[in-house]
Amino acid sequence: MFARLMQAAATAALLATPAMAAQDAITLAMVLEPPNLDPTGGAAAAIDEVVYANLFEGLTRIGPDGSVKPGLAERWDTADGRTYTFHLRPGVRFHDGSAFDAQDVIFSLNRARAPDSTNAQKALFEGIETVEALDPQTVRITLKAPDGGFPFKLAWGDAVMVDDASIKDIATRPIGTGPFQFGEWKQGDHIRLDAFDGYWGAKPALKTATFRFIGDPTAAFAAMMAGDVDAFPIYPAPETLAQLQADPRFKVLVGTTEGETILAMNHKTAALSDRRVRKAIAHAINRQELIDGAMFGYGTPIGTHFAPHNPDYLDLTAQSQYDPALSKTLLAEAGAENLTLRLALPPTPYARRGGEILAAELRAVGVQTQITNMEWAQWLEQVFKNADYDLTIISHVEPMDIGIYGRESYYFNYANPDFNAAMAKLDAATDPAERASLLKQAQKIIAEDHANAYLFQLAKTGVAKAEIEGLWENAPMPANDLTAVHWRD
Repeated sequence: MFARLMQAAATAALLATPAMAAQDAITLAMVLEPPNLDPTGGAAAAIDEVVYANLFEGLTRIGPDGSVKPGLAERWDTADGRTYTFHLRPGVRFHDGSAFDAQDVIFSLNRARAPDSTNAQKALFEGIETVEALDPQTVRITLKAPDGGFPFKLAWGDAVMVDDASIKDIATRPIGTGPFQFGEWKQGDHIRLDAFDGYWGAKPALKTATFRFIGDPTAAFAAMMAGDVDAFPIYPAPETLAQLQADPRFKVLVGTTEGETILAMNHKTAALSDRRVRKAIAHAINRQELIDGAMFGYGTPIGTHFAPHNPDYLDLTAQSQYDPALSKTLLAEAGAENLTLRLALPPTPYARRGGEILAAELRAVGVQTQITNMEWAQWLEQVFKNADYDLTIISHVEPMDIGIYGRESYYFNYANPDFNAAMAKLDAATDPAERASLLKQAQKIIAEDHANAYLFQLAKTGVAKAEIEGLWENAPMPANDLTAVHWRD
């Protein structure tokens, strides 16, 4: 059936003669529609995929190579890693015409760290002691303790600068300082961004960018073949990549992401509070079978919550290698031979496809699963917010986010004093060698504790029309940065 659909789509593409896309416009497709457009108040990566570097900007930003670069701050100084002075760019304006200055920085960071803040990454700002304006273009941020990674934290989408005057409508009519401004949002169909004429920096080549939402893999293939979309930066149908790669109309971009795909475990579930059960589940999983079956070979096995392309990554996959016999022994020792667990699956293809494979692998060692397929909003509410689940498959795409294992009341409900101590030392460390050692120690702690089952690093498999240049090949941040995107002449 699927092959016939692919053939039909290809035939339609050959017979149809769609108009050539305007050279100053682009239509990109995404699997998930964002629940809102406020990156400072929502956890969904789909928000940043639309607005990061396009509509909103922070004091710093992440470049396509993963490095921290100047954003709305043209430079910053620190002598001790505790006091940072940020020098703001002159002439920056929000999309409504109001000027951006030090008071907006104070408002944005104080809002993010306020007791009633809904920022999904509020922990990024917990180290801030004071934010003060030295003058309209200079901000001094004093931390409670030295933090050599603070400029990196400010590069997250959750740390973008927002305007007090427009904050009430930020979820549906956002106003930022980026090269694109909000155009329209047709719920269930698309979001359009338009170039901002008053942008402070280099003007983008694109005048409009439309994000369409296509979650079904078959529909994604058909849309590309028919020319209905110009690019699918994270393409959900890896089984058709070879066919697209052989078509001269397209190019396939295969890179890396920050997406650690994990089988998350709720440590408040009685059985999962037992390390032997968690270890048994980890050893029941054949990572390569999962990568081949769910991702058609695209993905890198991981044994801890850290990206393999990071220079401080440790390959700890051997600690949870596929060993179903060991799984059965551990379950028997724990008295959990007849275990049944709820498995919540968000709508992403890696989760839905992977969930069926993983359920079969768990069933083979005696663990039954009750699968619930959830839409994204339901997953965010029930699993991420309320921790009402036993197991779930999810990719954590935030950059170098191993610190989430130390967060109180995070949806894993994981607590380990040794891990927390390592994180506290990391926050205070400014020496690169010391930070590298602590990051490796943290990786070992959660791997040895089997805090979660670590599956694979999500590959970035993108497809675009051959004439499009400037799309990110890798994804050091969940973003579709359009600042350098253009059509080749």
